[in-house]
Amino acid sequence: MEFHPLVARIKDLLEQNHIWFDYFEHEPVRTSQEAAKIRTGYELHQGAKALILKSKDFNNNSRFVMLVIPGDLRLNNAKAKQLLKAKDLRFATEQEVFDITNGVQLGGVPPFGNLFGIDVFVASQVLENEKIIFNAGDKRVSIATKSEDYKSLVNPTIADII
Repeated sequence: MEFHPLVARIKDLLEQNHIWFDYFEHEPVRTSQEAAKIRTGYELHQGAKALILKSKDFNNNSRFVMLVIPGDLRLNNAKAKQLLKAKDLRFATEQEVFDITNGVQLGGVPPFGNLFGIDVFVASQVLENEKIIFNAGDKRVSIATKSEDYKSLVNPTIADII
C-alpha cells in the first residue's frame, strides 16, 4: 500500500530528531470521530485536528493559516478572527488544501503547517495532553507523539481559539 510521501517525511522528521512516536495504519478516515474509534489507546480529545483557513485582514490581504484544536472540540470563529485580526475568515476549500499541502486530502492533513510554509496556531487544550495523535498526511495513517515534542518541532503560536 502506497501512502502520500508526506507520511515518510513526517516519520523521518521524528526519527531524525530522536522523538518517540506511535505509528498506525488503518482504514481511511475523514473525521476525528471516525479516527478515534480505530486509534486504540487514544481518546478523541488527544486528536490534534488540523484546520486550514483563509484569513483576510482589514487591508484585504489574504493568507492561509493552520489552526490546531482537540478532536472533540470546535473552533470558536470569533476568537480566531480576533487572534488573526481578520475581517473575513473561512475554511480553505478542498482544492486549496490540496494545493497548499501538495496533494493531501481533507481528513489527512497533519498539524505541521510549518511543512507547508503556513503559520500554525494551536489551542492550549491540545498541549494539555501528554500525547497527541493526528493524521500524518494520509487518511490511512495516524501518528502519536508527545505534545512537548510536537511543540518543539512545529513551534506553533499557542492561542485561545476554542
